[in-house]
Amino acid sequence: MQPIVLDHLAFGLPDAAAVAGFVARLGAEPKSSGPGGNAFLWWQWEFAGGAALEMLEPTGPPDGFLHRFLAARGAGPHHLTFKVPSVREAIARAEARGYRPVGFDDSDPGWIEAFLHPKQAQGIVVQLAEEHDEVYAEGGGGTWERPPFPSLPELGPTARARLLGVLLHSHSEERARLQWGELLGGAETRTGRGLRFSWPDSPLRVDVVIDAGAPEGPVSLELAADVPLDLPEGPHPLFGLPWVQRKEDG
Repeated sequence: MQPIVLDHLAFGLPDAAAVAGFVARLGAEPKSSGPGGNAFLWWQWEFAGGAALEMLEPTGPPDGFLHRFLAARGAGPHHLTFKVPSVREAIARAEARGYRPVGFDDSDPGWIEAFLHPKQAQGIVVQLAEEHDEVYAEGGGGTWERPPFPSLPELGPTARARLLGVLLHSHSEERARLQWGELLGGAETRTGRGLRFSWPDSPLRVDVVIDAGAPEGPVSLELAADVPLDLPEGPHPLFGLPWVQRKEDG
């Protein structure tokens, strides 16, 4: 059976073009884009080392899920996508561990999905996705127009930053191990801050700090580079989350 892979981290943003220059100056390059039905558009940027960051911008009626997310929370991390061999099997494993997955959708045979709600999934949406590239290669997944990436001015030399992953708060080691390890297949190591979960076929990792008194969920997005990065102090004004430079093994 194929392993579970942490594929990308997605942010909900009112205007994805407004942050394109920031990630491009960190050396991220356009990877792919597409529509999410009539609810949103998405763009993926790839950092050095292959880690992908996805930007979601709402379209369609103002009562759509992404409009609601932005109205309630503002711009910020929306979900982590894990590619799994079988969404149905992943749902069964989740239900056996007390989760109640939502949003199962197999209408697109090339992309079957379901979600863990942030109230159960430690403060962030977890997308379970089963991808079948052969469906699209055979023309069976429908057609769509890919939204273009924004035109960027000449940026000059850019840092080739490596996106390491996300740091989250969890209320207990048991909760962290159940979700990121037992359910989603992450290999656990201990760091000076807490627990780290990694996936052999993914450049992204999830670092967890245990704090029973803090709200569960994302704390910061972490990068590494061979030179100091020009990052804002505190939460990024357009991403709603701090971007922090760390050592690869830190």
